[in-house]
Amino acid sequence: MSWNEQAKKKKRRRIAAIIILLLFAVTIGGYGYIASALKPVADTAEKKEIEIPSGTSTAGIGELLEKNGIIKNGTVFQYYVKANFQNGLKAGNYLLSPSMSVKEIATIITSGSVYNPARYKITIPEGSQLKDIVKIIANEFKFNEDDVLRQLNDGNVLAELQKTYPQLITNKLQNPAITYKLEGYLYPATYSYYKKENTLQEIVEPMLEKTNQYVTANKPAIEKLGFDVHQFLTMSSLIEEEATAMTDRRKIASVFYNRLKANMPLQTDPTVLYALGKHKDRVLYSDLKIASPYNTYVVTGLPVGPIANAGEPSMKAALDPEQTDYYYFLAALNGEVFFAKTLEEHNALKEKHITSQR
Repeated sequence: MSWNEQAKKKKRRRIAAIIILLLFAVTIGGYGYIASALKPVADTAEKKEIEIPSGTSTAGIGELLEKNGIIKNGTVFQYYVKANFQNGLKAGNYLLSPSMSVKEIATIITSGSVYNPARYKITIPEGSQLKDIVKIIANEFKFNEDDVLRQLNDGNVLAELQKTYPQLITNKLQNPAITYKLEGYLYPATYSYYKKENTLQEIVEPMLEKTNQYVTANKPAIEKLGFDVHQFLTMSSLIEEEATAMTDRRKIASVFYNRLKANMPLQTDPTVLYALGKHKDRVLYSDLKIASPYNTYVVTGLPVGPIANAGEPSMKAALDPEQTDYYYFLAALNGEVFFAKTLEEHNALKEKHITSQR
């Protein structure tokens, strides 16, 4: 069909729609009714969110708008659109008001100016543990906290996520010794969600995506360290949990790497607390003996998995540790961190900055 023939066909359809609209006007009592039906329903500031499903016909949209009190007559709307708008009506969510004319409403829907507000927003702080993230998700989305935790630890859920992120989520997460499978894998950031209803998988996928992007971009550097992704995220979490506002994370990283090379236990207290499953202001000597694959006082090398979800500064430190000959560090009561090369130096610093200050 030539362009002229197409133009003629469109013109005929438009004329036909006008004729039908006029006939409809005559049938129901004249032009006055048509003119009234094209005007706003009411003078109000009220707005309604109207969802137009994909595949809805113009007639169906007219019925939907009339049912929701946005227009006076769906049939008038249908023929008005056909007579005056070449572009079709587009599916989506729209914020419409009874104070709008039919022309205004049709212009919005044909232009596709959808209403897409952020319905939910969550912020995952750096260093959050999975239990913290579960509480944040459950609170914002009104989910049951226990159900969220159970699903995030479910092998079938992990298998589905592994299909999307095969380089990130590996079979290492099937290790039954890992307490929370996705611990360390959920990138700390602020996330917005635009759908009314969201599955738990849809909620966590943006967090996994950001982590996946980071480890993919830094894969050569991770492999140069002799780590796989799981080990890298584990190391990053240790640095995150030991870091304070006054801490040089790269120096902390250097201590951990130096101890790994020397086959020394990492002996970092946050792993003990993670093994205990609770927060304590002080780690006691009796706590250090807890039998757990997370406790770096009883296992040599990295723990079985991450103990928190590290932010980018800690991940950068894990990728690029400072070159030092430190094997020890401690945080003073004021938060300042001191580093030592020998146990004797470390014990002297502990006596000066911790023991004598209590």
